[in-house]
Amino acid sequence: MAYRSLSLLTWVITLITILLNLYIYTYPSLDCDHCKWKYTYKDVDSLSSIESKLINIPYIGDLYETYFIKETHRGGHGTPSDIRLLAIGDPQINGNWPSTPYIKRLDNFGNDYYLGHIYRLMKPRLDPTIVVGMGDLFSSQWIGDSEFYNRTKRYMTRLFPRPLQQTYAELEFIADHKDIDWKTHYDWFRNNLEDGFFQKPDYYHYSDIKDWTSANLTNEPLFINITGNHDIGYGDTTYQHMARWRKLFGKDNYWIEYDNDTKHPWRIVVLNGLAVDGPLLQPEFQKYTWQFIEVLKNREYHGSTILLTHIPMYKREGLCVDGPRVDYYNKDNCHEGGEYRIGLLKSENHLQYETSQAILNAVFKDSKSGIILTGHDHEGCENYYNFHERNNNEDEPSGEWIASKDVETGKYIKEVTVRSIMGDYDGSLGLMTGHFNNDSESWEFDYTLCPFIVQHVWWAAQIGILSTILLQSINWLI
Repeated sequence: MAYRSLSLLTWVITLITILLNLYIYTYPSLDCDHCKWKYTYKDVDSLSSIESKLINIPYIGDLYETYFIKETHRGGHGTPSDIRLLAIGDPQINGNWPSTPYIKRLDNFGNDYYLGHIYRLMKPRLDPTIVVGMGDLFSSQWIGDSEFYNRTKRYMTRLFPRPLQQTYAELEFIADHKDIDWKTHYDWFRNNLEDGFFQKPDYYHYSDIKDWTSANLTNEPLFINITGNHDIGYGDTTYQHMARWRKLFGKDNYWIEYDNDTKHPWRIVVLNGLAVDGPLLQPEFQKYTWQFIEVLKNREYHGSTILLTHIPMYKREGLCVDGPRVDYYNKDNCHEGGEYRIGLLKSENHLQYETSQAILNAVFKDSKSGIILTGHDHEGCENYYNFHERNNNEDEPSGEWIASKDVETGKYIKEVTVRSIMGDYDGSLGLMTGHFNNDSESWEFDYTLCPFIVQHVWWAAQIGILSTILLQSINWLI
C-alpha cells in the first residue's frame, strides 16, 4: 500500500514538473501577440499545406513558426530594417554579506537564474538589435567597490550574458578587485569641465554603432545600460559612484546617430536623469549634464529619436501609479554621520516640471517622431506628451508638453515606463519596434509588454525537477 502511494505521488509530481517546465520554456507562445515584434518577416508562402494549417493553431503554431521558419528580413521591401529594442526594467539585484542568512543567499542565487532564464529564452527567440538595461541594475548605490564588481560580474555573465569578447575588458578589471581610482577620475572630470570640453558635441557623438568593442560582433545586439538611482544615487552621488559606473558601463550621457546619409535617419539619446534636478552633493555633475542637454538643443537633427533615461518626465497625478513627488534630505531622514546630505535631493518619482519641459524641447524640437523609454516606476506606464503651442509674437515658437493617455495634438511623443523584470512584477520585458513608413517618410514606434510569471512558479519548476529525480530513483530502487 505504501509503495503504491509513493508511486502515485511520484507520477503526480512528475506530471506537474513536466507541465511547469513546459510552460516556463514556451510561455511566449501562450501570449504571442505581446511577446513578439510588431512586424515579423517569415517566408510563409513556401510552406506546405500542412505547415500552413499548423501555424494557425494557437500555441503550437507559434512554436513551429518561431523555431522552424526562418526570418527573411527585418524590414519590408525597399525599407530599412526594423529597430528591435528589448528593454529590461529595474532588475535591482541584491548581494550577500557575512550576516546574510543562507535562505536569503539561496534566494539571491535563484533570482539571478530566474532573470537569466527570461533573457536566455527571449534573446534567441526575438533576436533584438538593441538591449537596454533601464537603470537600477543593482539594489543599492551604497555598496563598496568590491560588491559593485561582484554584482556587475553577475549581471554580465549570469543574468544577461554576453560573449566574452564583449565583456573581457570589464571582467579583467573586476578580477583585480581593486578600489576604483576615483581621484584620477575627479581630476580628469574637473579639468575637462573647466576647459569647456563637455560643451563640444564630439565627446557625446557616436555614429552607426553596432558593437562597442573591436570584436565587431554585429550578430549580437548592442547592449546599453543607463544610470539608475540605485546605481549612482540622487543628490548624494559621489565621484566614486560615477568613476566605477563609467569604468564598467561607459558614459552616462551620449547619443548614437544612425543612417544619417539616408532618408531614414534615427538616433538614440542616453541621458543621466539623476543629475538634472538638485541640489547635488557634487553640483558639477548637474552642470555637466545640462551642458549635454544644451549641446543637444543646439544640434540640428531632423531624424527620429529614441530617448533613454531612468526617471520619467513630469506628469500630473493619476496617469501612473507613481504621482509627482520630490523628497529632500533633512535632519529626520539622515542617519548619523550623513548630516552633510541635509538639503540635497533624496528621491523623486518624476523629473520636475521645468526640467522635463527643457529636456523635451531640447531632444525633440526638430525630431520627426520619437519615443521615450524610462524605468523607475516598477508597475510600468504609458502616456503621450502632447505639444500645445502658445500664441505669441516671438520669432521662436513656444509651447508646453502635457502628458495624457491619448494623442491630442499633431506633435506628440510617447513615453513608456518599462515595467520591472523583477519576479514580483511577473518578470516582464518591454519590446519596442521601430518601423519606417515609406508613405509618411517617418519612423513609427510600437511598444508591447511581454510578461513571464511570478518567481515562485519558476522555483516550483526547479524544485519539481529535483523532487522527480529523487522520487523516481527511490521507486526504481525499491
